[in-house]
Amino acid sequence: MPLTGIRVLDLTRLLPGAYCTLLLADMGADVIKVEEPGAGDYMRWTPPIVAGQSALFSAINRNKRSITLNLKSDAGRDLLLRLVDGADVLVEGNRPGVMARLGLGWDALHERNPRLVMCSITGYGQDGPFASRAGHDLNYMAIAGALGLNGERGGPPAPLSVQVADIGGGGLQPAAAILGALVGVQRGGEGRWIDASMTDGAVGWLALAFAARAAGERVARGDQRLAGRYACYRVYECKDGRHYSVAALEPKFWRALCERLGRPDLVEQQYSEDASAQAAVEEVFSSRTRDEWEEVLGPLDACCEPVLDLDEVASHPQVVARRLLERAREGRAPDLGEHTGELLSEVGL
Repeated sequence: MPLTGIRVLDLTRLLPGAYCTLLLADMGADVIKVEEPGAGDYMRWTPPIVAGQSALFSAINRNKRSITLNLKSDAGRDLLLRLVDGADVLVEGNRPGVMARLGLGWDALHERNPRLVMCSITGYGQDGPFASRAGHDLNYMAIAGALGLNGERGGPPAPLSVQVADIGGGGLQPAAAILGALVGVQRGGEGRWIDASMTDGAVGWLALAFAARAAGERVARGDQRLAGRYACYRVYECKDGRHYSVAALEPKFWRALCERLGRPDLVEQQYSEDASAQAAVEEVFSSRTRDEWEEVLGPLDACCEPVLDLDEVASHPQVVARRLLERAREGRAPDLGEHTGELLSEVGL
């Protein structure tokens, strides 16, 4: 495993930091989840509860070790500093200034272990007028402009079903930054402090939208190229109320689809903004059920796939072949403080 021998201290709670360190654990890092005594990470108690612990917590904290420390006490802080001595990465998710007030800020940790990479994951970053403001994924997506773009044309903004700012801006992008910082350390440099903002991440994911806007295009909800403007890139309702996705952006795919649908007359309307082209394709899809269309379009190489319900995903042949959900169940999440004694013995106590 590429990160075998790398030790990560995870002081975060809830989704973003846990997802970040999960990615590192999956690459072989020894992730130590540092939790407060008693309750631990709030997500441990978030329904649904299975075998006395949150199924959500278990899903994103597998293959980690747990130690309980009271970081508001001198003894707890001293124990964390002992762990810092042998750590490569520390990830925390407190509001700006909290770690410094505990005597565990970047200056103190860097002096203690110059090779340490510290990553602070917050909603809005370490500076700016919103730095200390509370928030959640929906708020970060709102500020970034992503929420305002999501939804149907003329309708209200629609919350996304996946926490993009939390997982992308607060999980994936910090993990990438940590890996880059570790490479710098491996090359002989010192550790660094990473200021990871979930809002920053969400704004960064809108690079194409901002580029289109800067070029003079109108970028509005439900009106982007890949949000239903064209007939060749939309979701269509079938006869049974289920849906089929069409992403035939390349002319060869659109031509193949139109011919299979029996509407070769629509080939030249691939990028037309005339609603009649969309309506024509809608009418065709409404003539059969989703599964009937799968029989027709499944063998066709034209970027068209059925929209699956969540309970259908596990049995999809590609998901089965790649063992995606099977791999996600490998390993388990630790009980609260399960490895406290083990980890303290590793630092000589």
